[in-house]
Parts: sequence; C-alpha cells; structure tokens
Amino acid sequence: MENLKNTNKLFQNADYQKHLKSIKGYEEKRKFCRHNLSHFLAVARIATTKSLEAGLSIPRDLIYTTALLHDIGRFVQYKDKTPHEIASYDLAISLLEQLDFNSDEKEQILEAILNHRNPESQMFSHIFYESDKLSRECLSCPMEKNCDWGSKKKNLFIRY
Repeated sequence: MENLKNTNKLFQNADYQKHLKSIKGYEEKRKFCRHNLSHFLAVARIATTKSLEAGLSIPRDLIYTTALLHDIGRFVQYKDKTPHEIASYDLAISLLEQLDFNSDEKEQILEAILNHRNPESQMFSHIFYESDKLSRECLSCPMEKNCDWGSKKKNLFIRY
C-alpha cells in the first residue's frame, strides 16, 4: 500500500487546518454541497480510479494532495468573491512548498487546481474536473430540485 506521506503532512499542517475551519464557518448554514474533507476524499478516490482506467501512472499521494487542495480557497470566494480555483491555487503554492514533491509534480497539482472547473482541461486536470462533479451525490440530495446546476451537470446516477 502506497504511503500518502505528503497528503498526511498537508492535512496536519496548521495553515491547512485553519483554511478548512474557515470553509466550515462560511458553510455552516449552507444547504447545498459542502467543501469538506468528505468531498475532498471522494474526489481523490474517484480521481484515483479514473487515472487507473486511463492507464496513467499518477502516484496516489499526488492525487490525494491535489484533492485536498482543489477547493481550499472556498472561504476566500465567500469572503471577497475571488473565484475559488484562483484562491485555491494561490493558497496551494505556499502549502506545496512544505511538501516533498518535485517542481514538475507541484506544477501538475497547481494546474489541476486552477483547471478543476474547466470542462476543456486536459489529462490530469480533466480527471479532476470530472471527479469533482462525480463526487456530488445529487441523486440523494434533499436540495437537488433547488440546485442551480443544470440537469446535465447533476450526478443523478451511481457511476463511481
């Protein structure tokens, strides 16, 4: 079993925990999908499966770290309307400096974070785009009828 050294180091990071707490505070009364560890881990698991299906040899530590970071800037978006993929990218830069990824891996993570809302993204970033959408359990969400996602975007069937 692969060691998720960087993923766990990130999760235990005080700044990362502070960001998670900020998101939780802003989403405390949110009725729609939340951006929490459960969401991040669902994205990681789906992205792992999708990367294996695509025949890619992406280390799980890189996938899981990307998943933990892809929405970490949500609280910034709530605070000042900065798109969360940009805020997440900016926050991830300093968090990644404390991890043991090489520069190419860091660039791959940052590109996936920046493009996880872009349906035209390529390769690893596109896997994150799809995994982010597939992680949402629209099929059992009590707010599904009130959600502003279009029916084509909603995850209304079990796929992963």
